[in-house]
Amino acid sequence: MDNVSFGDIRYNAALGAFEARVDIARNGRTFRYPCRMNGPLDMNASDVRAGLARHAMRMSDSGDLRSVI
Repeated sequence: MDNVSFGDIRYNAALGAFEARVDIARNGRTFRYPCRMNGPLDMNASDVRAGLARHAMRMSDSGDLRSVI
């Protein structure tokens, strides 16, 4: 996942989920996605990043909400 980068990852206790901005670089452009992954606060950091990246990739491939920078 060399083409994926993360903004600050925060835990939303009210939702029981990790949230972050995830950027995906493709063809010289960067696409930015707001992502969320449900899980406990003590979840392994690499699992959190992988889940957030999967969420961004699903949105990127589906044509859903995105912003181009």
